[in-house]
Amino acid sequence: MAKYKQMSPEALALAASRFKVLSEPMRLEILQVLRHGETSVNDLTEKVASTQPNVSKHLRVLQDADLVARRRSGSSVFYRIADETVFKLCDVVCDSLKHKFKEQAAIFA
Repeated sequence: MAKYKQMSPEALALAASRFKVLSEPMRLEILQVLRHGETSVNDLTEKVASTQPNVSKHLRVLQDADLVARRRSGSSVFYRIADETVFKLCDVVCDSLKHKFKEQAAIFA
């Protein structure tokens, strides 16, 4: 059995903060859109079927967590993924859920 180093309370708080940022479905949807490349706020708003103020609020949280970065071009603002490792975590969670639901579906087969 592998030994794991005990995390400090400060490290645990930082990890919990990252999970909190990712606990909102709209933020995950925004990340999913941005996974395909840099996108303007207007295009993001359309693609996630939400309002511009709501999308901007979630983008701010993602930016504060250093998950996305922004760039201004004239009157438009564009966002892109700043930390690609976020998708490793999403993939692990999604694979786990897929496995869980596959097992549950087998019960009813």
